[in-house]
Amino acid sequence: MTLNLLMVVLSLGLLFWGASWLVRGGASVALRLGLPPLVVGLTIVAYGTSMPELIVSAKAALLGRGDIALGNVVGSNIFNVGVILGLAALIHPMKVQFQLIKLDTPVMIGVTFLFLVFFRDATISRWEAALLFSGVVLYTAGNLYFARKQADAQVDAEFREAMPPTSRHWTLDVGLIAGGFAILAIGSRLLVDSATALARGWGVSEAVIGLTIVAAGTSMPELATSVVAAMKKQPDIAVGNVVGSNVYNLLGILGVSGLLAPLHAPGIRPIDFWAMTLFAVALLPILWSGLIVRRWEGAALLGGYGAYLAVLWPK
Repeated sequence: MTLNLLMVVLSLGLLFWGASWLVRGGASVALRLGLPPLVVGLTIVAYGTSMPELIVSAKAALLGRGDIALGNVVGSNIFNVGVILGLAALIHPMKVQFQLIKLDTPVMIGVTFLFLVFFRDATISRWEAALLFSGVVLYTAGNLYFARKQADAQVDAEFREAMPPTSRHWTLDVGLIAGGFAILAIGSRLLVDSATALARGWGVSEAVIGLTIVAAGTSMPELATSVVAAMKKQPDIAVGNVVGSNVYNLLGILGVSGLLAPLHAPGIRPIDFWAMTLFAVALLPILWSGLIVRRWEGAALLGGYGAYLAVLWPK
């Protein structure tokens, strides 16, 4: 069991390392081609930091581990709001753009309820996955359109400062991208296998492991991004990273994973997806109250996540 736990830690390190390489290489290529930092941040960086969730859930789906595949997504969405946004707000109160309330957060809530409808039979079928995937394409296109149309100089400056530096040569970019994907592939297989063995050794379900250890581990790139943004007083990146990641998890990751293989996850209980829904819905009034996430609200989000873990983990 100790070996399995060590393998989980190693695999999470590989996933974080692989995602970092992928983001650095992809962002460098995009900037070298002349794309604006705002566009790069909303596409390459945003999706690159979610790549561990995608690779792990896709691998789990192909191996028939639906509880891990879907638990990873549900648990990541709970972790993103409860822990990542909570910690970021504790570091520095998060003042946000009105677009997050007008567009992105309502989309996140709507997508969450759509998931509840699709998952009423504890399964995501291929046609449901196809609808979800088409949604992420539309969301990305719409987000880019509104961001480029409405973004002000302050937001542009935040994204420009947050961009990784362009490398010395494009061959280094290609190497980073290829190496990142290879490391992600190795880390995802190792994580699924070791997490499954860990669940058996501890006598807990694969769903619980997916909702907690796997979900928190694959969310480390988002945690690093939002915490660093909070320390640099870049609230649009810190909060937008959480909201965008939650939308992408439900639409993109479940879409791709469900297209590879139907996702059957009987171990995901009503309390799990209702906890995800509660965190999503609670975010709207928090953001609406003065367009800011205050420190006490961040502490409340962290407390809510702790309460969820207390209920979830077997006694």
